[in-house]
Amino acid sequence: MRISTSMPAADAPAKRQDAATIGLIGLAHGTSHFHHLLLAPLFPVFMREFGLNYAQMGLLVSVFFVISGVGQALAGFVVDRIGARPVLFAALACFVASALAAAAAHGYGGLMLASALAGLGNAPFHPADFTILNKRVSLARLGHAFSIHGISGNLGWAAAPVFLIGIHEASGSWRVAYLCTALVGLAVIALLAWHREAIDDHHQAHAPSAQPLATQDEHPMAFLKLPSVWLCFSFFFFSTAALSAIQGFASPALSKLYDLPLSATAFVVTGYMVCGAVGMVLGGFLVARVERLERTIGVAMVLAAVLLTLGGLGVMPGVAAAAVVSLAGFGTGLAGPSRDMLIKRAAPPGATGRVYGTVYSGLDLGFALAAPIFGALMDHGSPSGVFYGAALTLLLGVMSAAMVGQGIEAARARQTG
Repeated sequence: MRISTSMPAADAPAKRQDAATIGLIGLAHGTSHFHHLLLAPLFPVFMREFGLNYAQMGLLVSVFFVISGVGQALAGFVVDRIGARPVLFAALACFVASALAAAAAHGYGGLMLASALAGLGNAPFHPADFTILNKRVSLARLGHAFSIHGISGNLGWAAAPVFLIGIHEASGSWRVAYLCTALVGLAVIALLAWHREAIDDHHQAHAPSAQPLATQDEHPMAFLKLPSVWLCFSFFFFSTAALSAIQGFASPALSKLYDLPLSATAFVVTGYMVCGAVGMVLGGFLVARVERLERTIGVAMVLAAVLLTLGGLGVMPGVAAAAVVSLAGFGTGLAGPSRDMLIKRAAPPGATGRVYGTVYSGLDLGFALAAPIFGALMDHGSPSGVFYGAALTLLLGVMSAAMVGQGIEAARARQTG
């Protein structure tokens, strides 16, 4: 009896340590996702004030994700070499600079500078975040860490429209909204600096309980030979092309399809992200209970594709269509933790930053290429195409995930056979 009561007490410090690391990295990740939408919620304001069109707005998104994608692949090497924590602080400083640039913008060039700085800040986040989580969080709670990491990102996306539009409407100035955003970034830097020991990745807090399926790298670039790495890259490319459509154009597309005011559709992105967060909570539990993770991903993302297609048909009441599009976020959220665990299984020892940096650069490329395409669809009067295109790219992502799962099973069979 005495043994059973002492076990929880012995585990309490580890739980507190894990919770601190997960919470701080979640906050940082939410801040990065907030800055994905630094400009998008106020696109209608910029179009009116500076005389811009949807394609130009899409190009701002492309600049962000091109810089982030190239930087993310390179940041993985920096993280593996000097550590994740200093890189994380530098990234957050870039976000503060991007918000100040947006507040000072007097035309398209100023908006482009803000987008570029935000992309530079976003670049290191996934290799830095996942390096810290994999080194400091115990394996028993790693699935939940991935879930919280994804949820925090969705909440960052959900908060951006509410925060920026709310302050803009309350103050009558979008510049004030961006000054407030810079203050938020400074507050996050201060909090992480105060608790910097909890995100120190130079000392592994928990010994790894299991080795990944891949073998130890013989060369820093050896991981690029793994087919699973490039299949994960393609999965991110396709799945985030769909997300680009929702974030940038779901609101105006629903407005045109169903004759709803933009004030009513502007929060569809928030609804999509909140539903995604709920899906990620459930997905965090599924990771520990489901062996074939690609099947969870497939079912969840097919569900999301069906709901997006229904939203684009234009046959239901406008409010119902907005709700259906928001609910699609549950499917993509449910797939998130399984996706991140698949990448962990594909990463060789000592190459966590490089693998996550390379794989997640597919996310940036998907956003960069998809945004102007979906913007052009809107300019050419095809709002339904936004939802059909998003559904199609989700299905292509399902195919990539299935191939990743097959590759992992084949590698396991070779090791055990």
